[in-house]
Amino acid sequence: GVVSMLSTTLAAKTTPPNVILLLVDDQGIGDLACQGNPWLKTPQIDAFYKQAVRMTDFHVSPLCTPTRSAIITGQYPIHNGAWATFKGRDIITHASATLGEVFKANKYQTAMIGKWHLGDNYPVRPSDCGFDYTARLSSGGIGELSDYWGNSYFDDTYLINNEPKAFKGYCTDVWFDQTIQFIEGHKDKPFFVYLPTNIAHGPLYVDEKYAAPYKALATVAYPSAEYYGMIANLDENFGRLNRYLADKGLTDNTILIYMSDNGSQYGMSKDGKIGYNKGFRGGKGDKTEGGHRVPFYIRWPKGGIGGGKDIPELTSHVDIMPTLAALCNLKMPANAHPDGVDFSKLLTDPSAHLAPRSVFVHHNQDWRPPQDVFGSCIMNGKWRLINGNELYDVISDSMELHNIAAKYPEVVSQLLKDNADFVSKAMQKPTYSTFAPVVIGSAKQKITALTIQHAIGNDAPIWEAEHVAAGLKNKNNTYAINVAVAGRYKISCMRWPLECSGTITGIPSINPKNRFVYKAIKPQKVRIKLFNFIFEKQIEKADTAVSFIVNLPVGETFLTTDFVEGKEEYGVYYTYIEQL
Repeated sequence: GVVSMLSTTLAAKTTPPNVILLLVDDQGIGDLACQGNPWLKTPQIDAFYKQAVRMTDFHVSPLCTPTRSAIITGQYPIHNGAWATFKGRDIITHASATLGEVFKANKYQTAMIGKWHLGDNYPVRPSDCGFDYTARLSSGGIGELSDYWGNSYFDDTYLINNEPKAFKGYCTDVWFDQTIQFIEGHKDKPFFVYLPTNIAHGPLYVDEKYAAPYKALATVAYPSAEYYGMIANLDENFGRLNRYLADKGLTDNTILIYMSDNGSQYGMSKDGKIGYNKGFRGGKGDKTEGGHRVPFYIRWPKGGIGGGKDIPELTSHVDIMPTLAALCNLKMPANAHPDGVDFSKLLTDPSAHLAPRSVFVHHNQDWRPPQDVFGSCIMNGKWRLINGNELYDVISDSMELHNIAAKYPEVVSQLLKDNADFVSKAMQKPTYSTFAPVVIGSAKQKITALTIQHAIGNDAPIWEAEHVAAGLKNKNNTYAINVAVAGRYKISCMRWPLECSGTITGIPSINPKNRFVYKAIKPQKVRIKLFNFIFEKQIEKADTAVSFIVNLPVGETFLTTDFVEGKEEYGVYYTYIEQL
């Protein structure tokens, strides 16, 4: 009893640490000077690298959404339902506590600033997932068709606590301004800021002054000057945040994490001939090491985490929730069910080791679940088993060029057994075979916006505002919805988004920043289906929307919305639902 009393008094006297988790988008393992990149200059991140503990064998998923879903839920993507970047699979199933909720339950003030990509509607917006303050773009990137129409990285409109607000300046500068403002207003109590930037995701837009130093060698030594320029601007912002923390006396008791969400998309050429990838093969989307091994640097001076040390143990995105809970002495809510392990001991104790375990990569760019074995990577220590039949030792063969499966059959069978156990448990969860529905009729969200980017279907996806402007036709047309309250609903089907409306068979009168080439389409009818109802209406020349007023019972259903043009049917671009 005495020991526990003592530790309770000690805990009461120490202020819990603040936490800032910076997640960079699409930055590969080689896209930093401190990682050995010979061309890119990142002095601010390099300085942090020298002060931090570096997890040198840290893994995520090879794509945006699955990594984010694992960080936020502490669960592998096939457990939380979000394993793709579109088609109804970039929405987490909000069945267990999120990282935001874990911190909030422990009296932290919480903010999410930047790119969420885990659902744009209730109940999985960041504001629904434990974040008190949210500043974000919609969906997976600025300029995507779900994002605010006309956004282009500069002088854009972002959602502040779900309400659109116009900003001046470059996206990354805005996210760091927002972060500093939030901390400034909340630094008297412990805070948790989740800061996922949307750079260095494409399109590669950055102020010329950042790209200029990299122009001479672009396409000769590395693919893109703009890509390096985006990281140079990030580096400057990271330095600004660090100086702010120092000026306010916050550095000492703030856990600061720098990491990225998957391998590089633009840091090396597809054939691997130019660029720098730290001796690994593959990039964004790949199961090889370059697809999912990322930088992970953590510093907490007061907690003894620092000193420029490398820790080579295998760790992963699902470990972040349990590790932060241990470092911040958080009580885990009963509904938190992370898959990962707490690796906090490794950060301060040189003699500490994790028990051997397998770590899994499963994702699938489709609404269907990832395949059990094909397309997976199973990791354990130095071993990597890819597609169930390629075995590599990444310590002696970092490029994974020598398949040694035939030489180590017992390693292969053990990894396959671990994977089979893991997948069979995942299959028992409803998230594996059902869609996370968008909830309509909640008091928390007046109008629900469904965009074709998120529509379920078997067509290739469309995701850019340019695709909609050009009238690209797409067969994806289905959404999982859950009617929370029985009653009358208005379902409005539109060719153009609400913020830039135009007639269904015409074009908008405004063209923000003159970015778009508008093309008209000529559908004659709109058809919608949900529960067991089918409704159809003719499109009149003046219609900006075709709206259906429907009485809906409580429950889950699939909604399909189609334009009908002669014998052809294709998905409606924008569908808005409002409870009357």
